[in-house]
Amino acid sequence: MSLSGRVAFVTGASQGIGRACALKLATAGAAVAVASRNREKLQELVSEITAGGGQAVPCILDVTDQEQVKASIKGTVAQLGKIDILVNNAGITRDQLVMRMKRADWDAVLQTNLTSAYLCIQQVTGSMLKQRWGRIINISSVFGQMGQAGQANYAASKAGLIGLTMAVARELGSRNITCNAVAPGFIETAMTEVLGDDFKQNAAKQIPLGRVGSPADVASAVAFLASDEASYITGHVLNVNGGLLMG
Repeated sequence: MSLSGRVAFVTGASQGIGRACALKLATAGAAVAVASRNREKLQELVSEITAGGGQAVPCILDVTDQEQVKASIKGTVAQLGKIDILVNNAGITRDQLVMRMKRADWDAVLQTNLTSAYLCIQQVTGSMLKQRWGRIINISSVFGQMGQAGQANYAASKAGLIGLTMAVARELGSRNITCNAVAPGFIETAMTEVLGDDFKQNAAKQIPLGRVGSPADVASAVAFLASDEASYITGHVLNVNGGLLMG
């Protein structure tokens, strides 16, 4: 799955799934613009990619800020020539039972997880339309498919990404631009570290493969959807959940 000559833009790239995606895409030959608010972690990631012979540039970015999104994507196109692959991975949680959830926590999760994807898609389509080639990959979640108590805002944002994926796939398909979603299950990241060992052990018991996933498991799916091998796949939700949810 060579991505040589391609340029990718990855949000939420400083850690977890986003970091793994950036590394995987770079290993496959893509130049990668890595976006996040954490300057130090981005610099470490860029150094790791370049030390391995890859090409990467950092983008200090708050994905909820429309002007910052515009400037970052415009700057990436100016620096790297184009954007072929967009990975919308930026995400946060603000967990609480719906009856107690503050409006600010609802808004923050929807803006970061869902609205940011719309903003990024809107800005990259010009470059993709011009070259009549593009791959848009939205990182959803198994909880956007089955729900999760205490995560009404998170589940709604991830379900919204699936609807956004299908709408964009229909809009852009005639221009050889695909749009797909990856829906991870339980993945070992900083976001899931706070759940505790008992929770993770119980979660693993519900997974037919018997283990929690890794960021690399998700990154492999993203790299496939970004490649020419996935050219006839669009509007699809690829489950990476060890069998936790089937059908």
